Order: sequence, then C-alpha cells, then structure tokens
Amino acid sequence: MPSHTNQSHHRNRAVGAVIASACGDALGAPYEFKPSLPDSTLVVLKAGGGWGLGEWTDDTSMAMPILHAAARRLNFGDDATLGALVRAWLTWSTDAKDVGIQTRKVLDRVRRAAGDAVSDAALAELARTAAREVHDSTGRSGGNGSLMRTGPLALAYLEDPRGLAAAARAVSDLTHVEEDAGDACVIWSLAIRQVIITGELDIRGPIDTLPANRRERWHARIDVAESLEPRDIPGSNGWVVAALQAAWSAIVRGDGLVDTLERAVRCGNDTDTVAAIAGALAGARHGVSAIPFAWQRRLHGWPGWGYDDLVGFASLAFNSGRADISADLDAGFVGSGVATEREVRGIVRHPVVRHPHDAGVWLGDLRALDTLPEGVDAVVSLSRVGVSDASAVRRSDRAVIWILDSDDNLDVDGALRHAADAVAVLRSERRVVLLHCVEAHSRTPTVAAAYAVRHLGIDAEKALADVLVALPGANPRVAFREALLRVAPS
Repeated sequence: MPSHTNQSHHRNRAVGAVIASACGDALGAPYEFKPSLPDSTLVVLKAGGGWGLGEWTDDTSMAMPILHAAARRLNFGDDATLGALVRAWLTWSTDAKDVGIQTRKVLDRVRRAAGDAVSDAALAELARTAAREVHDSTGRSGGNGSLMRTGPLALAYLEDPRGLAAAARAVSDLTHVEEDAGDACVIWSLAIRQVIITGELDIRGPIDTLPANRRERWHARIDVAESLEPRDIPGSNGWVVAALQAAWSAIVRGDGLVDTLERAVRCGNDTDTVAAIAGALAGARHGVSAIPFAWQRRLHGWPGWGYDDLVGFASLAFNSGRADISADLDAGFVGSGVATEREVRGIVRHPVVRHPHDAGVWLGDLRALDTLPEGVDAVVSLSRVGVSDASAVRRSDRAVIWILDSDDNLDVDGALRHAADAVAVLRSERRVVLLHCVEAHSRTPTVAAAYAVRHLGIDAEKALADVLVALPGANPRVAFREALLRVAPS
C-alpha cells in the first residue's frame, strides 16, 4: 500500500487538476476574444467580458456534471451516466451566459428531439446522433469544447488507463465527434492521470496509445507546441489541436502554476479555454497547494459552487478512482471535510497567542476554532479544520493552505509563500486573523515567521526565534526551517 504521504500527494494533485482548471478559466475569461498579450503585460484575476470576479465560464460549468458523476462513482461506459451529463448540460444551457457554438447546436437539436419523458440512456443516443448531424452538416466538429471539460474524468480512472481512454472519447463524442477532438481528450486525460500518480509530465506516452496511423501526426503537433510560445501556435485556438498545443506550450515554459496559467491567457482569442485546459494538467503537476488564496477565495460559478465545493467533490472523485478508498489523510493533511470529534478531543489545547510582530494575528492550534479569540474575523488554516470549522467567519475570509506536517511536501517553499501571503492579504483588509495548524507545533510557527519575513521585513532567524518565544514548545521541522530562509521576497 502506498504511504500516507504519497497518497496525500496524489490527492493534492488530483484536487489541483480540478481547481487549477477552474482558476485558469476564471483568469482567462475577461481576456477572451482579444489579441495576444506581450510578456510584459500583467495578467490578473478580474471581472470583465460579462463575467464576475473569479467566475468560471462554460469550460468549467460543463465539467461540473462530470466531476459530480465521478464523485458518485458512476460508470462513464454506461449510457445512463452519459445521458445524465447531457441532461445536466441541457439545464445549464437554458440560461447560461455563454455556450460554445458547436455545443449549442448539438444541445438545441437534443432539446427539440427529446420530448418530456426520455430516459437518460436515450438522451445519450440523441446527443451522439445530434453531434454526428452537426458534424455532417458543417463538415467539421473539431472545436475545443470537449477538451476543456475532460479533466475530472482522470480522477475516476486512476487505476484504469484503458477505461479512462474509452470514457474520455465517449464523453467527447456526446458533442464533438471529430477524430481530433476525441484524440485530444484521450491524450490529455491520460496525461493528467499520469502526473497525478507519478508527478511526471508525459504527453508522448498517451499519444502512443492512439491508433498507430495517428501517432506520428500528434507527435509532430507536440513538436510544434514545444518550439513556439502559446500565442505563436498556428491556427485559431478555438480548434482543439491548437488549443492543446497552446496549453502544452504554456506548461513546458511555465515557472510554476501561476506563471503557466498567465502564459496560457496571453495567447489571446479563446483565453479562458486554453487556460482551463492548461490548468487541468498543470494543476495535477503542482497540486492544489499551488493555488493562491487570492484566487481560491473568489472562485465560483454554475451550479452555484465555489472553491470548497470543488475541493470536496474532487476529493470524492479521487477516492472513486482507486481500489483502496480507505481514509488516507494523516493528522496534518488539509483536505475534504473536517476533523472528527475524536481527532479534536485528542489534541492538547495550547493557549492562543498574538504574533510577536503583528498584534492583529493570533497563533493557535485546531482547538482555537472552537472559541475564536475576540475580534477574529479571518482564519488561515494549515490543517484540516475542526468540527466547528469557524463557520461564523465568511468563506471569503477563510484560507485553507495544503501543507503536510512532513518533511515531504510537493512544494514547501510555494506553500509557505501562499500561506504567508494569505495572512498579508487578510491583514491588508483590516481583518484580525487566526493562523493555526493542528497543534501549533511546526507549521503555525513556520508560517507566522514567513509572514514576518515576507511582509514585515523581519530577518528570518529573528522572526522564527521571536515566534518560538511566543509559542513555547513549538519546534518546526528542519525542512520548514530551511524553506523559511528561501521565502523572503526577492
């Protein structure tokens, strides 16, 4: 059986695939249908183009029924499951702000043909027929609308690559029957699965699972992607091949998740879709711990979900994709759900203390959530939250940063930066912050010191020494102490 740490990394990456895709979508939405941007142009999460701040578009909305089905362990080889997806898309599309041209044509045909009492299985067949008719009438159906939604499928088939390839093509065929669209979904889904399991990016291996007569063509397309910036990919990135190429180009050039998604957005034109596609694979590589708090707190969209919902459903989908679904969260892992009553009772409660360099920050353990210090209206959690989960604090003022109480984190430097920056963001809004982990022993003092280093101008050794005076008995791991020396702003 894999170690708890490895399983936690797998979950981190799996959830990251879902969250980063939605973040890329929301990041790119205000820039859609505009020219490409130079590297010097700052890409920021903002409202625009008819979309609210942090609101995802049709790219993520169409992925949500797939994620929900994966979380329920439904079989994507079953027409009843595929038809349920179509039914959900029909409901969404009736008042959606935007629906892709190809997808709308298919769904409109299905709606006209379906009547009132058609079964889910019948809906799947109607969708395939409509997709074929649209393809035959236009001569093509190779848009990027099926690739943009394929990410969650990987979570449901972590132990079954052949099943994943079949499911990816079957879900694509509901709206896009062109060979390139199905191939792209197979390649991308298998690549996401691979990086969740191994941490290694590999797009060539998935290409080699395609029929032999199509492999050389796809390898040549990846050669082009690896030789060009995303904005220089030939052809419209509304075409599934160009969209995949632009996403891959952003990934192989990106310096971390944020830079990857910004590169994808700079490609211009169908920015939200390219960034959503890139986000699914880059998120699987870097994990949900790479998502900045400034993004997670604003993320939202149809069907009325936000960051917490995506984390919960992605965690369930991750469980569905493994034969062993035993509880694999160690006491220090942030993830779906809250800590149990037994876990909370087992914690020796420590006094909550003020940060030695900022009285507006309190330092505590998991039990501090049961009775928040007076004035606290924001929380930064570095562990699973307690049974009370600080529900009196607005969701937008609660940051959950995924850091293992372990010497082995996916990106300890990045996680510490994100946690420290989350405290700074909330303090800049005049919030009084509780910073906590499970026992205030290792992660809490490290992040408290990182906040002082990054945002208060305190030397790393002094910052940690002062925090340890405030938290007697705390003793950060060596890996955290070493990372603390690397997180000072450049």
